[in-house]
Amino acid sequence: MAQQSLAMHKIKEVFRLKFELKQSNRIISKSLGIGRTTVGEYVTRFTSAGLVWPLPEDLSHSQLMSRLFGPSPFVAAPVHSKPLPDFKAMYLELKKKAVTLMLLWDEYRMNHPNGYGYTQFCEHYNRWRQHLSVVLRQEHVAGDKMFVDYSGMTVPIVNRVTGEVREAQVFVAVLGASNYTYAEASMSQNSCCWIMAHVRAFEYFGGVPQALVPDNLKSAVKTPCRYEPLINQNYYDMASYYGTSVMPARVRKPKDKAQAEGGVCLVQRWILARLRKHIFFELADLNAVIAELLIKLNDKPMQKIKKSRRQLFEEIEKSTLQPLPQRSYQFTELGTARVNIDYHFEVEKHYYSAPYTLQGEQLDIRLTQNIVEAFHDGKRVASHRRKYQPHKFTTLKEHMPTSHQRHSEWSPDRVIRWGYNIAESVGQVCEAIMLQKKHPEQGCRSAMGVIRFENKYGKDRLIKACRRAIALRSNSYNTVKMILKNKTENAPLPQESLPIDISTTPHENIRGADYYQPQNTGEDKNDTGTNANQNVSDEIVNDGRFAQDENRQPISCKPFP
Repeated sequence: MAQQSLAMHKIKEVFRLKFELKQSNRIISKSLGIGRTTVGEYVTRFTSAGLVWPLPEDLSHSQLMSRLFGPSPFVAAPVHSKPLPDFKAMYLELKKKAVTLMLLWDEYRMNHPNGYGYTQFCEHYNRWRQHLSVVLRQEHVAGDKMFVDYSGMTVPIVNRVTGEVREAQVFVAVLGASNYTYAEASMSQNSCCWIMAHVRAFEYFGGVPQALVPDNLKSAVKTPCRYEPLINQNYYDMASYYGTSVMPARVRKPKDKAQAEGGVCLVQRWILARLRKHIFFELADLNAVIAELLIKLNDKPMQKIKKSRRQLFEEIEKSTLQPLPQRSYQFTELGTARVNIDYHFEVEKHYYSAPYTLQGEQLDIRLTQNIVEAFHDGKRVASHRRKYQPHKFTTLKEHMPTSHQRHSEWSPDRVIRWGYNIAESVGQVCEAIMLQKKHPEQGCRSAMGVIRFENKYGKDRLIKACRRAIALRSNSYNTVKMILKNKTENAPLPQESLPIDISTTPHENIRGADYYQPQNTGEDKNDTGTNANQNVSDEIVNDGRFAQDENRQPISCKPFP
């Protein structure tokens, strides 16, 4: 084509010198370095074709050649002595993952061993491609856009215990002007992983671009549309927090995010392909390796401009990014929940309390990674630290009715501590009662009954009654009640006995007298007896349920919720 253009320039110059400057064929020949016969032939053809000087402005080179010489001798139809490949099929094949021209050339040579070499093969294909639709070359302004996408290639993560293999997704972000690239792996493409990957990309770049250009995945776009796509609410909130906008690429138009496509290709070739033989057991280990290889990718000089992506970023794009906010964005999920009859609402199978007055009401729920907030009529009514244990309860005392608050105070430790605050003997009876009951609430009720005898009978009588119950080895509510009712707390015992040593009893809720009353005042010291259960039929109603068996094993007592 260049030789053809040069020849046409000389032919036109012959006509200019001949018809405009009226020079002879000999002078024209010397001036242009061509033979006089050639000059004469051009002039003759010009006249025979009915052309006039100056030539019409709309007359193209090919039209002039056609009128002077007929079919152009300079552009002959190509003659292919070797079979050409199916270029259309090649074009479609190259759209497939990991297919290259080298691979297609190998397949072509297998079918045509005497076919074109690799260089001519590529040249013929590129010539064919020039006849395809014209592509608009996009000029990216520094700090304007960040292109984001997920790689089609994944990385397996192996569970050390079960051997289960999960495929980690690879997120890629590329700045438009410098091609500065960020990549990380996550276990999903859900909204949380998608948004938090953006947050870490902003922190990696040290700033925020004016616009984000994602694909139309569900985590980014709720309803795709060429003109007004509906952005996912969580994604929109994140973009608003950082002062940027979302401009999704058109559906099935990868050229709209060509930078992301190129970045994904680079990450696959320069990072993921290098990890194909590695085995990863933790996502954090995979991301640590990706971070190391990402440094090498960004520091590698690009072929055409001889500068690395990091150099371009530092020179032209870093200063144009918007500054980061003081705090990183926290991913937020929105939902609703209804307050049950027990004034708790459910979030991911965990139950959180709300004010009991809102029983049956619908609440708006806002979730972050660490906090659960509940709103009613636009006002926040509850805030809890987020828990991930299913079928468990998180309850705040202020959300409970007054009667429930009093009931919730009945814990084994607290009741026993109340008993020791009165006297050591009262505390020991409360501890023994806790051991006898199968359920902590039963023990708390019985022990509280003993403690409340102080209001009816007085402190001194209660202390003596508890001493007697301990000496009789019948530590129960009914024993203390009958002693006080029959006024036998001062009656002499046949043989005095020491208090029951229950401090050594292994139990998660019983800590012993030393825990509740470190200094022993000596108030309740008794001697041991050999027949402690004699002569008690007149004092208590004992059908065998309240007697302490020396061989009886302690009953497990769970903490009261």
